[in-house]
Amino acid sequence: MHSTGRLTTAIVGTALLLGCVSEPAASQPADDKRVLVFSKTAGFRHDSIPDGVAAVQQLGESAGFKVDATEDAGAFTGRNLRRYDAVVFLSTTGDVLGPTQQAAFEGYIRHGGGYVGVHAAADTEYDWEFYGGLAGAYFQSHPAIQPATVTVEDRAHPATSDLPKTWERTDEWYNYRSNPRERAHVLASLDESSYTGGTMHGDHPIAWCQTYQGGRAFYTGGGHTKESYADPAFRRHLAGGILYAIGDVQADCRPETGYRPLFDGGSLDGWQQAGPGSFTLDDDGTITSSGGMGMLWYADRGFGSYSLKLDWRMASESGDDNSGVFVGFPPSADPWSAVNNGYEIQIDATDVPEKTTGSVYGFRSADLAKRDRALNPPGEWNTYEIRVEGERLRVWLNGVKINDFTNTDPARSLRDGHVGIQNHGADDRVSFRDIRIKELPAKSSARTASQGD
Repeated sequence: MHSTGRLTTAIVGTALLLGCVSEPAASQPADDKRVLVFSKTAGFRHDSIPDGVAAVQQLGESAGFKVDATEDAGAFTGRNLRRYDAVVFLSTTGDVLGPTQQAAFEGYIRHGGGYVGVHAAADTEYDWEFYGGLAGAYFQSHPAIQPATVTVEDRAHPATSDLPKTWERTDEWYNYRSNPRERAHVLASLDESSYTGGTMHGDHPIAWCQTYQGGRAFYTGGGHTKESYADPAFRRHLAGGILYAIGDVQADCRPETGYRPLFDGGSLDGWQQAGPGSFTLDDDGTITSSGGMGMLWYADRGFGSYSLKLDWRMASESGDDNSGVFVGFPPSADPWSAVNNGYEIQIDATDVPEKTTGSVYGFRSADLAKRDRALNPPGEWNTYEIRVEGERLRVWLNGVKINDFTNTDPARSLRDGHVGIQNHGADDRVSFRDIRIKELPAKSSARTASQGD
């Protein structure tokens, strides 16, 4: 059994100031983490800034991280910034840092620091290229404050995992000078048909994350109004972004384009159950395993070269649930066909290395050190990417590559096979959602084995 230090950490769930909705859980204690809120303005000044500062302070009290607030650019020295795990640019505007301060902040990010941009953080430092890349996009314009529909694209990231697929809220909705989708990982976007004044031609990101030159970055376009900071859903959204930025929870923040859904929370058309047990379709668009040992597999067609992504979550606090993702098996109503003729990427925190989470079950252990750093504990969502090219199978967990395996068994060829998810047994409950696939150009085994990430 591998170390379960991260899995046994207490989960933070203190109630919000306004209501009984809990903040996102932390993967590890945030007590030693510290956040700097920076709200200097050299242009328009939002009257919601004091509410935003107070909200971050309350979120820190709830989740266990310490918060300092300043409008003094003199805080941006290398020595001082090293005290902080993330810096929140809270509706900053205009040129707020001098060249020496900018250089100190660049060094801070490159050494693994975190950045959180809120609303007008995108209306800041237009002539500083590094900052523009870190924020992800610059402000262009905005219509009047009005209700709009936010489409949640990533439901595993801690900033959006507790939100519904469509989120109705009122705010001042920014248009941006560029679309960050090719550079950053979009978490949520605006439905431009739901309001007036959107100018991004139907692809309108409004919240995103990325790793940037060594650091972690999260931006949300919300937060113009005072009411935003009293809204439990927005507070959870902001808290999740901060927890990601300070490294308390892990997420896949690589850009994601070109995927199509195999299961997006609605119909299970194209899927079939093989063997005993079943999956229950829940109201929140997840499917949860029950009974077994069986498998829900995508029977419509097989795939050769592809990237398969899906989000998964264990139910029990002990982590002693068992499931997995099967790839490369022939069509069959017998789940053992997948076991004997394909490969399983395991989900099980309490087994031997070659049979635990991230392993190619029975064949190759994950890199356990990387796996443990990337893994979120039971009750929180994780994201797998399983990439098959030729006979090479690679696995990413929350954006971190943890396994690289090449098949040499002709009976288990990965070149054309189906994908499925396992329901292991009566006491094993694992949930899945947002199963999507991107087909890739076919590559020869020799070329695939010699290529990097």
